[in-house]
Amino acid sequence: MTKDKNNGVVDTDATVDEVKASEEDLLEKYDKESSYRKSIGKWKWVVSFIGIYLTLFHLYTGYFGTFQSQIQGAIHVGTALGLIFLLYPAKKGLHKNGIPWYDVVLASSSLFIGYYNITMIGSKLNNRIIFDFPTFEVVFSILGVLLLLEATRRCVGLPIVIVAMAAILYALFGNLIPTSVFSHPGFSIKDVFTNLWYDTQGVFGVPVQVSSKFIFLFLLFGVLLVNSGIGKFFNDLAFAFTGRFTGGTAKAAVTASALQGMVSGSSIANTVASGSFTIPMMKKAKFKPEFAAAAEASASTGGQLMPPIMGAAAFIMIEYTGTTYTTIMLAALIPALLYFSGIFIGAHFEAKKLGIFGLPKEELPSKRELLKTKGYMLLPLVAILVTLFIGFTAQRAAILGIFVAFLVSLVSKETRMSFKKVLYVLEQGARVALPVIAAVATAGIIVGIVGMTGLGGKFATGIIALSQGILPLALFFTMIACIILGMGLPTTANYVVTATVAAPALINGFGLEVLAVHLFVFYFGIIADITPPVCLAAYAGAGIARANPFKTGLTAVKLAIAAFIIPYIFVFNPVLVLAGDNVTFLNVTIAIITALIGMVGVSSAMIGYFSRRTILWERLTLFVAGILLIYPDPLYSAIGLGLIGLVWFIQSRRPKDGPSKPGGEPALA
Repeated sequence: MTKDKNNGVVDTDATVDEVKASEEDLLEKYDKESSYRKSIGKWKWVVSFIGIYLTLFHLYTGYFGTFQSQIQGAIHVGTALGLIFLLYPAKKGLHKNGIPWYDVVLASSSLFIGYYNITMIGSKLNNRIIFDFPTFEVVFSILGVLLLLEATRRCVGLPIVIVAMAAILYALFGNLIPTSVFSHPGFSIKDVFTNLWYDTQGVFGVPVQVSSKFIFLFLLFGVLLVNSGIGKFFNDLAFAFTGRFTGGTAKAAVTASALQGMVSGSSIANTVASGSFTIPMMKKAKFKPEFAAAAEASASTGGQLMPPIMGAAAFIMIEYTGTTYTTIMLAALIPALLYFSGIFIGAHFEAKKLGIFGLPKEELPSKRELLKTKGYMLLPLVAILVTLFIGFTAQRAAILGIFVAFLVSLVSKETRMSFKKVLYVLEQGARVALPVIAAVATAGIIVGIVGMTGLGGKFATGIIALSQGILPLALFFTMIACIILGMGLPTTANYVVTATVAAPALINGFGLEVLAVHLFVFYFGIIADITPPVCLAAYAGAGIARANPFKTGLTAVKLAIAAFIIPYIFVFNPVLVLAGDNVTFLNVTIAIITALIGMVGVSSAMIGYFSRRTILWERLTLFVAGILLIYPDPLYSAIGLGLIGLVWFIQSRRPKDGPSKPGGEPALA
């Protein structure tokens, strides 16, 4: 690794083309969203035109105001489906070059049927209860749902399609279910599909409305930041501030992923983008391949927990919780910081155990120079945060952020965009949004069926009955359901489903804080990306590190243990999400400090190192002490501090351990 003339960190072990090719291969292997056609010949002009049109439409409605929900949703979904059929093949590797005739037919049909919905507003839609849909409109609704499911299968994956199809079958044949808990009278094909396609409680319900108003704009904002060089700036900034300390490469990887996660919506894409640089650096510093891959995967997955974007699900959370976007960001901030603190501390203890120290100063970018020459790159994020805290809508904040990001790109000759590059960014904004649009629209099918059949109430009854009214058991069963769904559903769709089905059971059945419950299901849906056996972010990191994928997943769980503990804590005591009756500055400050100390105990127990290598009883004691400290209660915190002090005192009387591998220069921290 060397410094370039602009204080950037450069990996000299591989060429840019080799790294880019490796990234594309890994993304295509582990990330369904990236398996699109790379060479489409003359059709690229059609795709570019439709993509630019879709982005300009959202910029226009973001500034001047959105259309009626049915029109906005029809253009949002219909255009996206057309692009998906042009870009994503029916089978991986099929027709990688060019677009077959049948996909052109499917794309054209999607555009026509999607835009036909615009004609359904007015008297037909408002009087849908007494309006008798003609046969051709019933056929259109069936075709619309089927086209959506096929498009989602292509660009998101099969699991969410299976869940949606199961929901449709449940609506059609629920009367055949023998048990009275989940049975219902059943609905006709006409009722099911016309409600899903023409009503605003199905495909074009809340998830799609939020996607068309907020999510698309923030995804475009992320694309613009990447093309403004801010991703590289985050990496350089992380190495400048943490690279010299013990285990500096791992700590820098965690910090960089946290920063990039503020604008990223995909744990797998973040793992590959950051990991192609940070994982080789960690391996070079003598971290084990599994640990290097796990550190990057767990940090990248946690990026979706970090405000302001939070994997785009935060915008839907506004509608489901009835709170403001600013409230959600503040509520998510402390748990996210604790999550990253746990990984950061775990990296520190692993480095201490192995005797891995910091990088030489001459190999790192200068903090002062970096902030002086490129500090202005933080202005788009500052603009968004300030706009939100002043009281403007998330939609207005996104528009301002996009505008400021564009102005920032003009400052440096290296990032200044030509007219051609602007068109490229507009097209990429649409491309990045396609899997999200398909996912939330398909999730709308599930939400619509839940509303039609009353499944939400039935599921809540089932959870309470299964747990026998015991809250910890109800939380545990909900956690398992969220993780299983998260193994196949992208972040936003997973949250939509769990917030619709699982969250009401905890809120209505146990009287818990609404925001705490929604963050609970949100957390466990996300960490499925690093939870074996289906831990795609860990697999992607293992591919870069050439490590054992399953061992990488287990190591990632150890590093990200905070994500499995903290949700339970803030449900029982919501001070950590700034909710409840005990929220004062003093209580929150004490909760943060004790929780951070608690993460030291938990992380050291998972890694097996504190001030010395730990034996079994010390690890158990540290883990229990950490849990007690994370729970914001003075008595528990005092006991936890006492236990940690006991372990430290006993270890201080033992001789120091030698590192398991030769170390380098003395550590600075």
